[in-house]
Amino acid sequence: MRAIAARGLAHPLTLALLAAAATAAATAWDAGHRVNDTHPALPAIREAPPLMPNHRLGRRS
Repeated sequence: MRAIAARGLAHPLTLALLAAAATAAATAWDAGHRVNDTHPALPAIREAPPLMPNHRLGRRS
C-alpha cells in the first residue's frame, strides 16, 4: 500500500512488490496457513454506530 500511495499502481517497483506479496501469500496458503491464522475475524457489531452530524447541511446525515 505504501508503494501504491507513493509511486502509483503502474510503477515498476509497485508491481514488483505486489508480485512478491502475492507469491508469499500463495506459498503460505499452500503450506497450510490460512488467512484467519494471521487476521482473525472482527467481532460482530451489535448496533449501528451513531450518525455523524453534517454541519454544512445543518442536519444529521
